[in-house]
Amino acid sequence: MFDLNAYLNVRRHSVEAELDRMMPAETTRPTVLHRAMRYSVMAGGKRLRPILCMAACEAVGGHSLNALLPGIAIEILHTYTLVHDDLPCMDDDELRRGRPTSHMVFGEANALLAGDALLTLAFEWLAKSNPPAPYHSSHLVAELATASGSQGVIGGQVEDLAAEGREADADLVDYIHRHKTAALLRASVRMGGICGGASPTALEALTEYGECAGLAFQIADDILNVTATAEQLGKPVGNDEQLKKLTYVAVHGLEASRQKASELITRAMEAIRTLPGDPTPLISLAEYTVKRAW
Repeated sequence: MFDLNAYLNVRRHSVEAELDRMMPAETTRPTVLHRAMRYSVMAGGKRLRPILCMAACEAVGGHSLNALLPGIAIEILHTYTLVHDDLPCMDDDELRRGRPTSHMVFGEANALLAGDALLTLAFEWLAKSNPPAPYHSSHLVAELATASGSQGVIGGQVEDLAAEGREADADLVDYIHRHKTAALLRASVRMGGICGGASPTALEALTEYGECAGLAFQIADDILNVTATAEQLGKPVGNDEQLKKLTYVAVHGLEASRQKASELITRAMEAIRTLPGDPTPLISLAEYTVKRAW
């Protein structure tokens, strides 16, 4: 029987060891910048995106280690988005992963620059990646750039900020969640597929999985923001309602949100059952996505 916790622990250890090895040392000038970068990157977390990348590589018949460098590139780009999200000009949060946010420790300017440096470093690492034919490192760069730019994470963040205080709008909340969260999760599994030499059919299946699981993940986060405690999440809860943010719960209600997340996960799991490798980790990760919010 597949043990998801054991799998996550092994993969998380690999991810964090590689992050520690690849990140600039705190003693490297400018030291305040590198301390700030490491402070946020090495703060823990689920490491879900690099683990999804490695699991997707396995699901198409590749070796997980082939997706490790692209996986940690995704992780530091994700970290940059969190650092910037927490800034006073964005969500103005003081707590992330159970400790003070970057700008609370290093100042707003250094936090901003640390995020910029992480974003840039992610693409440096991708440029050094070597996926199998017919793919090239440029395919990985394009995937992450598309997912994180104006048609992805940044676009979703802009719409999220503009939506604060507006009346419930199902179409808008769907757009925000698909771009701000699901786009990067979709890219994670697509990049893993590329690292495993996925066929066009397999890559299409991973795309469906990523879109559905990514949206379900954000719906679960919306639910947790209402039902969990700050101690459980390691970050403030209830702030979505305080900021009058558009969420699935605000638009559709708690039970309908849970139902939607379950439907999306069912679609995600069905999409990948016939992949040529082992889809078990991806299936278990999809189930975990919604169970954490129940």
